[in-house]
Amino acid sequence: MRILTASDRALLVEAADLDEAMRWNLAWEGVPGVVERVPGARTVLVRFDPLRVSAAELANTLAATEVDAVQLSGTGEITIPVSYDGEDLDEAASLLGVSAEELVNRHLAAEWRVAFSGFAPGFGYAVSSDPLFDVPRRSSPRTRVPAGSVALAGRFTGVYPRESPGGWQLIGRTDAVLWDIDRDPPALLSPGTAVRFERVRGAARLGAAQVGRNGDGPAHARRVVEQPAAADAEGLGFGAGGAVEVVRPALQLLVQDAGRPGYAALGVSASGTADRRALRDANRAVGNDATAAVLESVGGAVLRFHGAGVAAVTGAIGVLSLIGAEGVVRPVVHGEPFATVDGDELTLGHPERGLRSVIGVRGGLDVAPVLGSRATDTLAGLGPEPLTPGAVLAIGDAARHPVEPGAVLRDLPASGDLVELDITLGPRDDWFTAHALEVLTTQEWTVTPRSDRVGIRLQGDVPLERSVGGELPSEGAVTGAIQVPPDGQPVLFLPDHPLTGGYPIIGALTDRSLDVAGQLPPGVRLRFTVQVHPAR
Repeated sequence: MRILTASDRALLVEAADLDEAMRWNLAWEGVPGVVERVPGARTVLVRFDPLRVSAAELANTLAATEVDAVQLSGTGEITIPVSYDGEDLDEAASLLGVSAEELVNRHLAAEWRVAFSGFAPGFGYAVSSDPLFDVPRRSSPRTRVPAGSVALAGRFTGVYPRESPGGWQLIGRTDAVLWDIDRDPPALLSPGTAVRFERVRGAARLGAAQVGRNGDGPAHARRVVEQPAAADAEGLGFGAGGAVEVVRPALQLLVQDAGRPGYAALGVSASGTADRRALRDANRAVGNDATAAVLESVGGAVLRFHGAGVAAVTGAIGVLSLIGAEGVVRPVVHGEPFATVDGDELTLGHPERGLRSVIGVRGGLDVAPVLGSRATDTLAGLGPEPLTPGAVLAIGDAARHPVEPGAVLRDLPASGDLVELDITLGPRDDWFTAHALEVLTTQEWTVTPRSDRVGIRLQGDVPLERSVGGELPSEGAVTGAIQVPPDGQPVLFLPDHPLTGGYPIIGALTDRSLDVAGQLPPGVRLRFTVQVHPAR
């Protein structure tokens, strides 16, 4: 057993093989202080609460665990119909030294079992005892893999539940519904499930309807309220009874809250707001529970209020104005609660500092929760759709406290500023040269426009050079992980990142740096500072 630092709140435990990793994952259920476990091909990522257990204490507990008696149980069998006409079928067969027909026949004959979930909700990593199946990923990942694609990578086969980027070898397609939030369990391919593939010929290619059905679950899981709710009995609307209408959305306007942790076994990441402090500040200002649903806006936006209420804007700093139905402009102070009446329109200018504005309303936004959260996960396709003009969201009843004026204005970065972020090294810093580790912490990295809630793509003059070649078996990743693809230019993971990945992670942001990362606009320059972690 090797126990590696994955962040200041996570350890990565390296096993001898997949079987041992699965046994450890089961054995560590209920260990005090453990928040979540993410099994991988031969690792288990263990996220913990540092207020309940230290990294060193947890490492000792994990190392002392006996797993010989742990039994791996199955959870039934699933048959998946496949049309074997994938774009990479011939190439994958050539890499394995067999004909395409033999590859298909052995894929059909193999006894597959889902070892773990990751990457996206409903994506199961299935493994078999057939030694043939050990195929490298594509050298250049696709930006769009269709939903229902059946694929190979390493020792695993899997099916893409929804359209997404991916680097696996595509050998076929199916119209099986891999993820349905109303199903128990929602994932068709959950850990322990035995899988058999059945050949079908002439199946129609998946169209838009199937993509939505595979990826987004039932319509209600992604809907927003379409009509304003009626005013409350007193006609005040301070909380439940009002609504917020989107007049003009930002570059991206989403519903967010504190996220949905605890569903890693289903392949679901926590997601949630990119700036947790802005979420807390907005909800505190309007008297909500700290985790109530808010709006998260990238760029300028215009919102119209229905009914009377209270709102606040935190996060990114820019010009704010509130215009009444009669045309009178009223002042809005960043971070301070302000009253709204029916017909008021809030205009957010393009941020001057920071990237994401958070708009809280007293009572919180009342949209349908998915797995206990109202957050929009842009990679997984969970929660409300990104908001468009005309969307109307009802206001709920999450107001439990009085409003709190007096928010502290934060010093957020603007394009061109230099920002220092604390990191811990690992878990795969030993996959890089000593020069790469020096470059990581001495070179300035620029935030590129090719960034979103999944990750921030960084650019540096000198790419990070690896000392270990080959592929890394899929393993868990944390928010804030610094993953390094083959071009050596890092990707900094944000809340909607995949749970597992196959590129080595050289380090990860400390928890206190995560909120700043969510506010980095393109053009910001970064410098990483290593913090010594007690587990190393």
